Amino acid sequence: MPIDAAKALAAEPRSTEITWDHKDIQLYHLGLGAGVPATDPAELRYTLESKLHVLPSFATVAGAGMGVVGGLSAPGIEVDLAAVLHGTQSVTSHRPIPTAGRATSTSRVADVYDKGKAAVLVLRTDVADEDGPLWTSEAQLFVRGEGGFGGKRGPSVRQDPPEREPDLVTERGIREEQALLYRLSGDWNPLHADPEFARLAGFDRPILHGLCSYGMALKAVVDELLGGHVTRVSSYAVRFAGIVHPGETLRVRAWHLDETRIQLTATAVERDDAPVLGDGVLTHT
Repeated sequence: MPIDAAKALAAEPRSTEITWDHKDIQLYHLGLGAGVPATDPAELRYTLESKLHVLPSFATVAGAGMGVVGGLSAPGIEVDLAAVLHGTQSVTSHRPIPTAGRATSTSRVADVYDKGKAAVLVLRTDVADEDGPLWTSEAQLFVRGEGGFGGKRGPSVRQDPPEREPDLVTERGIREEQALLYRLSGDWNPLHADPEFARLAGFDRPILHGLCSYGMALKAVVDELLGGHVTRVSSYAVRFAGIVHPGETLRVRAWHLDETRIQLTATAVERDDAPVLGDGVLTHT
């Protein structure tokens, strides 16, 4: 069997050193659509090195996303990357991400679930520098065709939005070249750039990276509901519910659940609000 759950769970965590500086952060923010209008003080916090604040979602690309790569190369994991779908993503901030850093990223397979027609790999990455923990990220990857091995099914994370009007509805246009810019942060999958490859994968044209829409939605909520204060974000998790294309518009809806939690969704405006992100929950101070 390509996935040996017992072997994967028993494997020693894999550690690697990662580094980043202000250019990596600025490139990431630009890939999310930051910088419009270019002279807006609220946008300069994401684009100008002398004023730079770091969105916690930068954790997903720091070190070119080596946490997920390390998890997929763990002992007991031999899968066809074409069968892998990114199901959920979360980031928990232990303290603000510095604008430049050197840290150790430690990844492991935290769990393996059996969904019948698919297996779900839970990949956890802990990142710390000399001053202590920085962030913890967790990705759930669906591997089609690898279920049915008799493992536990795992929890359900579905959470319906509140039955009331959102506290925030905002739209963010996705530029035609945005996926080309975002991929420079480390995700080189041709699905997001090459029309021929996208057609082979069943899409009529390239799609935007799921983690780009993940970051775009976070930025929208931080800007609109948290006063642009990125350091107020404690954790952020979503389920990838569908696709959005460059050139389309992302519509973000958000609801205050209580004093420290915000629920959010994102949809594709031009395709009748087709789901893009679901079950989003942001916790904050």
